[in-house]
Amino acid sequence: MDADDGDAQRLEQVRAMARACGVLARWLEHRASEAAEDASLRHMRRAFLEVLLRTAMNPEQLLTAGSDLCERSASLCQTLARPGETAPPPREDRRFRDPAWTENPFFDFARRSYLLGADWLQQVVANAQGVDRPTALKARFYTRQLTEALAPSNLPVLNPEVLRAARESGGRTLRSGLEALLTDLERGQGRLAPRMTDTRTFKLGENLAVTPGEVIYEDTLFQLLQYRPTTATVYRRPLLVIPPWINKYYILDLRPENSFVRWAVERGYTVFLVSWVNPDASHAHVDLEHYLLRGLLPALEATTRATGEQQVSALGYCIGGTLLATGLAYLAAQADERIQSATLLTTQVDFSEPGDLGAFIDGPQLEHLEASMRQRGYLDGVDMMTTFNLLRAKELFWPFVVNNYLLGREPAPSDFLYWSSDPTHLPARAHATYLRELYLHNRLVQPGALCFGETPLDLGRVRIPLYVQACREDHIAPFRSVYRGLRHFSGPKRFVLAGSGHVAGVINPPAANKYRHWVAEPEPLAPDADAWLTGAVERPGSWWTDWDAWLSERSGPRVPARSPGDGALHPIEAAPGRYVRTRILPE
Repeated sequence: MDADDGDAQRLEQVRAMARACGVLARWLEHRASEAAEDASLRHMRRAFLEVLLRTAMNPEQLLTAGSDLCERSASLCQTLARPGETAPPPREDRRFRDPAWTENPFFDFARRSYLLGADWLQQVVANAQGVDRPTALKARFYTRQLTEALAPSNLPVLNPEVLRAARESGGRTLRSGLEALLTDLERGQGRLAPRMTDTRTFKLGENLAVTPGEVIYEDTLFQLLQYRPTTATVYRRPLLVIPPWINKYYILDLRPENSFVRWAVERGYTVFLVSWVNPDASHAHVDLEHYLLRGLLPALEATTRATGEQQVSALGYCIGGTLLATGLAYLAAQADERIQSATLLTTQVDFSEPGDLGAFIDGPQLEHLEASMRQRGYLDGVDMMTTFNLLRAKELFWPFVVNNYLLGREPAPSDFLYWSSDPTHLPARAHATYLRELYLHNRLVQPGALCFGETPLDLGRVRIPLYVQACREDHIAPFRSVYRGLRHFSGPKRFVLAGSGHVAGVINPPAANKYRHWVAEPEPLAPDADAWLTGAVERPGSWWTDWDAWLSERSGPRVPARSPGDGALHPIEAAPGRYVRTRILPE
């Protein structure tokens, strides 16, 4: 090596060190300024320690837990003492898919010991006595996060795949992983947001969100898209789609082969869709009622003006469905009959059993969160994305830590994960109202307890036909919680349960032949979700065809197709529009 090469290497090392120091400084700055997010961790850790203390102070429970651990450990030792006997991990546990986890005695012991200890600790916490429900929920969540973080697969010295890759590459995989870690910290401005997919593979308007259409109306809160027909005739009643503003709308319009929007257009529906703005500090004053009064209602008015039809169908997804439910109650109070049928996808209106998100929602945690949001004017979308990922950290966080940082690999392309990695901010006042009034106090199902535009809301006044879809493995809107909300509506209801989770269970085109769904006929509905499921009929594949059969009967006769610009509103720009392109994280 000559002097010039040595100088170049030293310069490169200095630059790398300077970069690392800069990233570390940003990380420390971020950690110092994010007390609200730390508050949730403190509350959960306190709940976890309280459960352990109560267990330790209960002699009978302590003896039971200790005996159980001894029995499990003895059984493991006996199994390990028998040469050649292996216990493969469950098929769905991808953390231990490498053969060395079962073939190498050391890694086999590490894996089995971890699984034994993790399951034992989770059982101890789950069986704790004398603990109130909110404390138990937080303790169980913290325990799951703790045990998943401590998996040997996450530790480079205990992961055989990581060790093998480092040895075979001469350490290049670890260096690549460090580069990826620094890049992600820079990209997240001090926050760790592992890349979940190869973002270079996708681009809005080119291979995602490509269903042809036009923006025909826009306001400061949303743009309204109308899609071009692909059939000579369409149903008379147009379909207005209200997606969540917690994420971007194009989950409903991914690639052409799994686009719900494209599929609905091909079935003969005139589809209108709301594309919400990605808010910033200037939207701090926007409250939850504004999403109705300055969002849903103007979109409904624009849909009728664009088509000349005074009766429409509506569809809401996730929090967009919750907004649609409030809109239906508002319209019922006004004797406004423009929405004749509604579809609610993975939608909660009764938050008495909120699921895992309930671990983040109580009075003290909300006070900390509200104080943080008031400072910025919004809830940072990256923080919200991280919260959702931690709900399923074993699938949505740790695999990317291992793949990107320990193995030094690029993440695989995925349209779902590209969308999931494209978060939105949430207006401070709107999000505070949503969490406090709906999640914490459950006011939406209390007649008259919640007012929008000075109009008391009562879901019991909603008498139009409803199609309500839930997902069996949904961790955000648990299907039992979704089902519980049905009893608050007065009209005819059809409930359909899809396989898989909050996103994959919804975005499941019939051509994919994936999953299954359950329906129960005839109605009326059973008194609770478990009773309904006992009497339900299982059908293969997607629920989309069932929904199409239901909605087509309520969409009127076929009429000549309508294109954007045919009515009173004229195209502003081509879909997908400007609002959806505003990103928080760089690609």
